[in-house]
Amino acid sequence: MSKIPYTGKTPGARQPVRQVSTDPLAPTQENYVTENPLLEDPDALAARLADSEDFIRRNRTVLLAVLAAVVLAVGGFFGYNYWKGQQDEQAQAAMFRAVDNWESDSLKAALQGDGKLPGLNRVASEYSGTKAANLANFYAGVALLKQGKFQDAYSALDKFSSDDYLVQSRAYSLMGDAQLELNKPKEAADLYSKAADHKANEYFTPGYLLKQGVALEVAKDNGAAIKAYDRILDDYATSQEAAEARQAKARLQQ
Repeated sequence: MSKIPYTGKTPGARQPVRQVSTDPLAPTQENYVTENPLLEDPDALAARLADSEDFIRRNRTVLLAVLAAVVLAVGGFFGYNYWKGQQDEQAQAAMFRAVDNWESDSLKAALQGDGKLPGLNRVASEYSGTKAANLANFYAGVALLKQGKFQDAYSALDKFSSDDYLVQSRAYSLMGDAQLELNKPKEAADLYSKAADHKANEYFTPGYLLKQGVALEVAKDNGAAIKAYDRILDDYATSQEAAEARQAKARLQQ
């Protein structure tokens, strides 16, 4: 009688049928992979924590130095902004009288101060980097231009910058005026062009283009001057400057 090899199964007994899912996304024993073994294996998690603690112990000095540097950088940033805000408030208070003198055409007092409060020049230099100092450069540039100090006026206006497109365009135009007075018509024309192209609009751009044409005529570049006048006639035909541009173009073409 032959022996039946033992297989661990009862001969003749019905074996459980293995259910196979028809869903290709359903995990099976063959394709199931733990996404994060640390969540499934407490021992692996404990080992990882132990490694982290050991890393911190070995690099404690370096980590503390990095942390201190970050704290100082953040604190310095907020501290600087607070200090800058305080400086700006002081500068605005200091230049109040100077602007009042500027508006009344007391240009010397506006620029140099009245003996009690500083003038625009001092505010611009002592509070450099503040909004008030930036504005002081604009006021000072206009005052210097009126005094006939054209190079100083150009330098002051060159330090000014503004997000207000009207004021910034005006600054470029005033710098062009200074350059034209310094007998630099080509440089003046470039600045007038810059003023015209900075947020072009129907109210101020035609005037800047007319100035550009005049400066180009002074520079003996009549062809470029005609192009500036043509731009007024083409893009701003209803502006007051259009009549002057038409006359200037006709004169150059004769």
